[in-house]
Amino acid sequence: MTMRDSLRSLLAEPSVPNPPVRVWRDWVLLALMGTSTLLEAQLRDDIEAAPAAFALVLVLMAAVFWRRTHPLAVVAVTFGAMTATTVVGAFVGASDVALYSTVLVVLLPYALFRWASGRDAAIGLAIIVVSAEINGVAIAVAESSSAVLLETWIGSAVFLLLPAAVGALVRYELRVRASELERAKLSEREQLARELHDTVAHHVSAIVIQAQAGHAVAGSDPEAAVDALEVIEEEASRTLAEMRLMVSALREDQAAELSPQRGVADIERLAHNAGTAPAITVELSGDLDDLGSPVDAAVYRLAQESITNAVRHAHNATRIEVSVTGDDTDVRLSVRDDGDTDSTGRTLTGYGLVGMSERAMLLGGTLEAGPNPDRGWSVNAVLPKTGTPT
Repeated sequence: MTMRDSLRSLLAEPSVPNPPVRVWRDWVLLALMGTSTLLEAQLRDDIEAAPAAFALVLVLMAAVFWRRTHPLAVVAVTFGAMTATTVVGAFVGASDVALYSTVLVVLLPYALFRWASGRDAAIGLAIIVVSAEINGVAIAVAESSSAVLLETWIGSAVFLLLPAAVGALVRYELRVRASELERAKLSEREQLARELHDTVAHHVSAIVIQAQAGHAVAGSDPEAAVDALEVIEEEASRTLAEMRLMVSALREDQAAELSPQRGVADIERLAHNAGTAPAITVELSGDLDDLGSPVDAAVYRLAQESITNAVRHAHNATRIEVSVTGDDTDVRLSVRDDGDTDSTGRTLTGYGLVGMSERAMLLGGTLEAGPNPDRGWSVNAVLPKTGTPT
């Protein structure tokens, strides 16, 4: 990015939305300024151009209330008043017409870079710099000393530009924090979407299949229809229970109900719940005893989604083969069917495959899916047994 692009990006930056209008600190500052001004009026007898000095304090007191919502206007009015007061003082031979309470002017550059838009911040900075230069010249003329000019400019730069830098830094840090929070929320939404898709899609698919089977045999085999209704009731109850668990986990005002997480040992149950056609076989082999809990659950979800996709989309399939194998470091899942390769709904960019790939990747694994060379479709996943969730 060129400097011109960076400048354009800075100028195009919008103001911070919904700045606080009044907070208790504003009233404390107002009380401090009022008390300080009254004390100076009583205790100091060296105040130069007193009317102008007290008028400047009143302008600054008003600026305290409006510095967040109207930062540019406040900077323009306050620094304009300071410059006018200093110039008038120089004509009457007064080199310093400011009261001690005007030190709170440092709040204005901070507020400008903390709340204003990029364009307003640039304009306000120009006003501050020009005001500092004019004030330096006026003070140098009043004191008839060119050395004062450089001292005034350096002091103004440190005194006013440092708060501006702090305001910009605070704004940047809060923006980074908000961005991280949004990324965390997005990650949670994606995880919830995967869980909903994997769980609900599988159970609803089983319900649909059993309902179709029950409808087909209702007239000729009432007992088979009753069996299908029992499976539908079981799947619906399980879906409702898992949905309630997810909803309770999203509630911040109460603890989520805990239930055992399904894992590799529960994959064989998927074959029973999916129905009678196509036939589903499950083979578990190797070392599967020391799987990390996230990996154990992920393998189950990947198998669940793969079986659901095969049952729904593998036209003319007669079998679905599920294999889970564990060795010293990895666990491998393979789900293969013998359906038509060109079955509709079977794409490499489907939402289900995207969620499955993300689930495997988050645990440091890989997932590949696609048509077989001869017939059918395969899903192959390899996950490290310990897992590396992020």
